[in-house]
Amino acid sequence: SVHLKRLRIVSCHNISDEGLSEAALKLPFLEELEISYCSISKDALETIGRSCPLLKSFKFNVQGCRRFHLESDDEALAIAQTMPELRHLQLFGNKLTNDGLLAILNGCPHLEYLDLRQCFNVSLGGNLEKRCVERIKNLRRPNDSTHDYEFYTEVHDTGSSDEDYPSGISDIDFMSDDYDDYFEFSGDSDYDFGYDYDGVLFG
Repeated sequence: SVHLKRLRIVSCHNISDEGLSEAALKLPFLEELEISYCSISKDALETIGRSCPLLKSFKFNVQGCRRFHLESDDEALAIAQTMPELRHLQLFGNKLTNDGLLAILNGCPHLEYLDLRQCFNVSLGGNLEKRCVERIKNLRRPNDSTHDYEFYTEVHDTGSSDEDYPSGISDIDFMSDDYDDYFEFSGDSDYDFGYDYDGVLFG
């Protein structure tokens, strides 16, 4: 449905930027989105941000790695530049740096909740930490406990890649609890991400 407000995509390893971008164009009323353990580029994030102007909650999660500090602010900048109405942002295990965090603080003035757990390239301190504390009502820091994180996760001491996914994610085909409001899609099979004429996700 074009009026879909909540969408959750978890561990869909073969989802494409093109498919997700095409879907986002059909969801102008989307308010809550989760994309966890999927390989999605900054270009798709920018399309989502531009296509879903009402987006207030975004979860974009990967798996953290302590040893190899691969740095990239591309995703953070895409969020900062296209999602100004965000109130809730979870970036579990993201590769953003302090520069990316600063861009998010500047670009998302309404942000109230920010989860940076396992974002080991972020070093909170000084003016940046002060600004976070003053701005963000609920701040989860990079080294905070993950005991309440939905997916089973361990901090990797070796290299990780986009193919690393938490062992606690099971392969389920399709879940939905309100056809007009919410869809959840999760799995490990090949598929074309899209909608039928009624706006229902299919695999």
